[in-house]
This record gives sequence, C-alpha cells and structure tokens, in this order.
Amino acid sequence: MAVHSISFPAGQESRSASRDVLIFMISGNPGLIDYYAPFLSALRTLLASSPASKAARFHIYGQDLAGFNDADHEPPFGAANPPRDVAYQVNYLFQTLSAIRLPEDDDDAGRPTTKQGKGGKPFDEVILVGHSVGTYLILQLFHKLLREPEAAPHLRLETGILLFPTIEHIAHSPSGQRLELLRSAAFLERHAHLLASGFLQLWPYAALRWVITTLLGQPPAAADVTVRWLKSRDGVWQALHMGLDEMRVIGEDRWDEELWEIGREDAKAAADDGDDGGAKRLPPKFFFFFGKDDHWVANHFRDAFIERRQKQAERTRLMVDEGNLPHAFCIHHSEVVAEKVASWINELYVP
Repeated sequence: MAVHSISFPAGQESRSASRDVLIFMISGNPGLIDYYAPFLSALRTLLASSPASKAARFHIYGQDLAGFNDADHEPPFGAANPPRDVAYQVNYLFQTLSAIRLPEDDDDAGRPTTKQGKGGKPFDEVILVGHSVGTYLILQLFHKLLREPEAAPHLRLETGILLFPTIEHIAHSPSGQRLELLRSAAFLERHAHLLASGFLQLWPYAALRWVITTLLGQPPAAADVTVRWLKSRDGVWQALHMGLDEMRVIGEDRWDEELWEIGREDAKAAADDGDDGGAKRLPPKFFFFFGKDDHWVANHFRDAFIERRQKQAERTRLMVDEGNLPHAFCIHHSEVVAEKVASWINELYVP
C-alpha cells in the first residue's frame, strides 16, 4: 500500500566523502512527514555547506507514521482493522529501516529506496532524528536492535537526536492530563473520533483552512497539511487512538542501563585498535533537546531524567532550551532547530 515519504538526496558537494549516512526523520503525532518538510529542507541546505559534508554523504528521508494517510491502509479502520498503536509503529519503522538502501547507481534522483529482502547496499550509518513521540520510538528502535541484532545485522544505528522528547510519564504533562480525562470516560474514549470527524465534516475545506491560518496562525504549507489530515477518512481516529495509547505506555523509564551503554564496548575496541572512523573522539550516542516549558512534558520528570543520565555525559548530551521554542517547532521555527541539529551532526563528523 502507498506510503507517503519525502527525501533529500546527498548533493554533489559530498561526492568525495567516504561514508553514506542516512538521516531518518520520525515525526510526532499526528504522524505526517509533510509538517517537517521545511525543517528537513533547511537541514539539507545547512549540511551541504558544512564541514561534515566532506566526511559523509548525507541522505535525508522521512515518511508518515502508519495509519495517518488513508492510502496506506485498506480496508478503512474498524473492528477488524483497528488504528495503529505505539507498538505497531515501532515494528513498522524497524521494518522500514531494515529495508531501506542506498540509491541505485542509475537513480537520477539519488534518493534512498526501500527494498524487501537483502538486495542493495545498506547505509554505513543511520542517524535517527525524532520529535515528540518520535523520540520515544527512537529509543524503542535502539532497544529492539540491541535485543534482536539478528533481525537486521546490517543496520547501523549510530546516533539519536531527540527533539522535545516525550519519553517519560507523558500523562503527567499539562496536555497529557487533559487527554487523560478523555481516557477516563469510557464512552468518549470509544466514540471521540466519531464526534470529532462528524463535526469536522460539517466544515467546508476553505472555511477550515481559514480558521487554521487566521485564528491558529499556521503558515499556508502547514495549514494545508492540517486540513488534509482533519478532512481525511481515518486520520483523526488514528491520532486519537495513538495519543491515548501514548498515555498508557509512555510512563516509567524502562530502558535498562544496557541501552545507554550501547556500543561502548565496540567503540572502546575500535579506539584501542586505532580505528576512530575518521574522527578524533567518540561522538555522543544521543542528543536530547528539551523545551523550557513544554506542555507535553512534566518538568520535574524531565529534570529527574537529566539528573539520572548525566553520568553518561560523554556520550549523551542533555540540553534544555534557553529560549522559548514551542513543542510544535516545525510550524514556525524549522530553521532555528535545523541549525541546532546541523551543528550537532557537525560535531559527529568533524575532527
């Protein structure tokens, strides 16, 4: 079935680089990759003129999460074909990452391709960039590969960049508490999507777009994505279903210490052998960038997480925004966040 994706191929400036690196974007909820097109485009431009482009060819790719695009599932959602939950998304993304390959030599577009089986050349390294619940999915993907390395022995997950992470106790956040009220009412939990879809179908496309651009202040490109999602057959149901599941599963930090130490022994062995992969120091495995006052994050749980993880400071960067960047950065602040992400990627590849 059709999966909507966007990609930005490696440019001519990195032809002489020795490594092919996939930057794979995992969206938040609603899981529509078009929200991130300005961010990924800005990131591509910044990397093209960065020192890192001399060390690696960066291929940028992202796709919708499962269920958010009506074209990716048939029949429509119902009792026999329910919306996708968080666990489904983890397996779905793992399958995609396992199948994605370098562009074919005769592919003029130079875009990553997804292939079944083991054909095609895998990427030398993969950087996962996630936003909101996408950051939780990143940690789950790292953990899954750690537990099941035989499932994708060619998959080199090297770095996770987690933007506005919602990785612990999301139900205790200000917005999570409001969504919990919906989950506490059995009737609303079962039928909220019907009420929402029925109400939205009353609005003509143009009127709904006017509300989103004029009253909510979304720029035209983001407003178009929002209207398509709100007017879709199953998109609202998918978002509500997954959001309620997030309240259930994103709780206590349940990743064992092995996750945070992932790759340490391999990295140490490489350093002992004098193989530093072209860099003079070992890069962090994770970059966490938290909002200062994120309505999807309970600040006290965020601060406790940072305190616990500071012992891995040489490999895990933990940052809290000093400005006022909003959780939904991809609506108005794509360029600012792209600059931050580009600088972290440069740290990984520039000696």
